[in-house]
Amino acid sequence: MVNIKVAQTAGFCFGVRIAVDMAKKAGEQLGHAYTNGPIIHNKQVVSYLESLGVKELQDYSQLKPGETVIIRSHGVPPETERKLKSMNINVLDATCPFVKKVHDKVRQLVEEGYFVVIIGEEGHPEVIGTLGHLKEVNGQGVVVENFEDLVKKVPKRNKIGVVAQTTQSEDFFREAVGYLAENTEELKVFNTICDATSVRQEDVKKLAPTVDVMIIIGGKHSGNTQRLAQISKALNPNTYHIETADELQKEWFEGKENIGVSAGASTPDWIINQVVEKIKQLKGVYT
Repeated sequence: MVNIKVAQTAGFCFGVRIAVDMAKKAGEQLGHAYTNGPIIHNKQVVSYLESLGVKELQDYSQLKPGETVIIRSHGVPPETERKLKSMNINVLDATCPFVKKVHDKVRQLVEEGYFVVIIGEEGHPEVIGTLGHLKEVNGQGVVVENFEDLVKKVPKRNKIGVVAQTTQSEDFFREAVGYLAENTEELKVFNTICDATSVRQEDVKKLAPTVDVMIIIGGKHSGNTQRLAQISKALNPNTYHIETADELQKEWFEGKENIGVSAGASTPDWIINQVVEKIKQLKGVYT
């Protein structure tokens, strides 16, 4: 008898739901709007919003005064928002409140004289936005992705302040803070990893070792989903990261009865439900 366990925290987080609802409302009421990049890292949701007339902005030359641009959940540098407003664009800010908290903490650290270490992915849109806020207040800092970055990129400073991309790994955050504590005189740390990320990672840590197969659902470019898959893979080698039910393969489940499912914070419920139903089909369960 197949037993499918879906993590309680799988799926949309608070910030993603706000952004998607705002984009959906703009599409339904205006019939036409842009987002500055994919509003979230989920191709299926982006396609759905395109069907409502909400499309990704490719170039500022596309814009006409009075049109609407939705700032995605990852946030943007302040200069981007100023540029849009200078063009008489209607700006709707869907930046996740937890991302805004990172911006506030960066500004605070700079005002207090700290060199800022951002634990995150170089080039990730959230980190680009955070660096923009660092630049806005004439702060100095670096982005570190791994332990090698810590050793190579963080200069010797008496005062170092730390923030994190909201979807970072809790394990690496703790490792990085431990290293920095041993290598600077004064360290100030703001753990800005959002609760939604933390609880999803903890749920996967509990679920993965107890099942035969783990399915992690979410965009292949979604940072928080990639980390769920990495955590799960370390605890259960039979872990598969998929975006949709069509990617499921029957052989993954042969001889397996206990199946775990979790999903990144940008994965809607309807995709999770499709995956669960497809697993039941592959296992010959009909309800």
